[in-house]
Amino acid sequence: MSNSDQTGDFNDNGGNAARGPIIPKSPNEALKPERLPDPPRRSKKARSQVIIFLNFVMTTVVFVAIVAVAGFYYLIRSFQDPGPLETNTHFMVRQGNGLAEIASNLERNGIVDDARIFRYVTMTYLRNGATLKAGEYEIKAHASMKDVMETLESGKSILYSVVLPEGLTVRQMMNRLKEDPVLEGDIPAELPAEGSLRPDTYKFSRGTRRTEIISQMRAAQDKMVEQIWEHRDPDLPIKTKQEFVTLASIVEKETGKEDERAHVASVFINRLQKGMRLQSDPTIVYGLFGGDGKPSDRPIYKSDLAKQTPYNTYLVKGLPPTPIANPGRAALEAVANPWRTNDLYFVADGTGGHVFASTLDEHNANVRRWRKVEADRASGSDEVVDGQPDGAEAEKPPKGN
Repeated sequence: MSNSDQTGDFNDNGGNAARGPIIPKSPNEALKPERLPDPPRRSKKARSQVIIFLNFVMTTVVFVAIVAVAGFYYLIRSFQDPGPLETNTHFMVRQGNGLAEIASNLERNGIVDDARIFRYVTMTYLRNGATLKAGEYEIKAHASMKDVMETLESGKSILYSVVLPEGLTVRQMMNRLKEDPVLEGDIPAELPAEGSLRPDTYKFSRGTRRTEIISQMRAAQDKMVEQIWEHRDPDLPIKTKQEFVTLASIVEKETGKEDERAHVASVFINRLQKGMRLQSDPTIVYGLFGGDGKPSDRPIYKSDLAKQTPYNTYLVKGLPPTPIANPGRAALEAVANPWRTNDLYFVADGTGGHVFASTLDEHNANVRRWRKVEADRASGSDEVVDGQPDGAEAEKPPKGN
C-alpha cells in the first residue's frame, strides 16, 4: 500500500485530524504552552491621532478634577480649622486697607497661618458687595480664618467713648477731645460757636478723628434745637434760636437739678418780660474767664459784679451776646416750655436746690437765711456772692409792672 493511501486512510479514520505526518514530541516540548494567536489588527480609526488626543484630554481632565477637589478640600479645612493665636488680641483694620493688605497683616500678627488661603477663600465668601470693614476688633484665641473673616465683615469693632456733659463750654469740650488717647487728628484752629455742640456720650472706634466727633456733636445739637424750638411756648419773649440757646445755657449753668430747670427758666422769662436785668452769676463768670471757665478755687466777689463785660447781666439788660455753655436737652426744653409762675428771684437753699420768690421782700428773707447757713463764705469787705440775685443787689421790678 502506498503512503498516500495510508494518509488518506488515516484521515478518513481519524476524522478532523490535520493532514500530514504525525511528528512525535519530546516530553519538554509537550509541556511548553502553545503559542497564542496574534491579537487582531487595530483598525485605522483606533489608530487616529484625534482619538489619541481625546484620550489624553480626558485623562488630564480627570486628573485635574481630582487635584481640584483635593485642593478645595484642603482650603476649606484650613479655613475652618482653629488658628495659631494663643491668646485674645486686638486687630486694627484701617480705612482704605485692601483684602491683600489685611491678610498679610493677619499673618504677620500670628492670627492666621497663611495669608494666601485667607485672601482666596474670603474673596469667594464675600459676595453682593460685602467687605471687611475698618475698625479695631477683638480676635479670640484660636479663632479660625472663617471666624476672623466673619468678625471683620460684621463691622462690630471695639467701641470707646468720650463723655461730654451738659454745661461745658466749647473750649472745655475741645480739651476733653484733645486729651482722649484713642482719638486721632488735631482740633480745628477755629473752634465751633459756643452753644453749638450737643453734650452727650459719644462712642467711636479706634482711628476715628476728632473732627468727626465734632461734626457729630454739631449736627446733633442743630437737630435737637430745631425739634425743641418747633414745639416752644408761643408766648416766649424770645425771637430767634440763638436767643433760645443762649437762655438755655444760662439755665443749664444756674441749676443741676432737673426738676427745677423749668422753674428757673420761668424766673428769667418773667424778668425779660418785665424788662429787668437777668442778674445771673454764670454770665459774670463767662465774661471774666471766657470758655476756659472759672478756676475751682476762685469764688465770685461782689467787686466782680461791677466789672464791665458784654456778659455782665448785672449791668447789661437782656441776654448776653452768645451762649455761655452748651446746654443739654433738659435745659432747652425748660426754656421752650417754662413753668408759668410769678417768681422773679431765686437763691440757693443750702441743699443743692433753690428757693423762689415773687417779691423782693420774700427774696431778701430767703437771702438772709442763706447767708446765715453760709456765713463762713464771707471774706471781709469783698464779700462772696451766693450765685443768684440777692438782697440789695437784686433789681426791683419796674414800676407799673
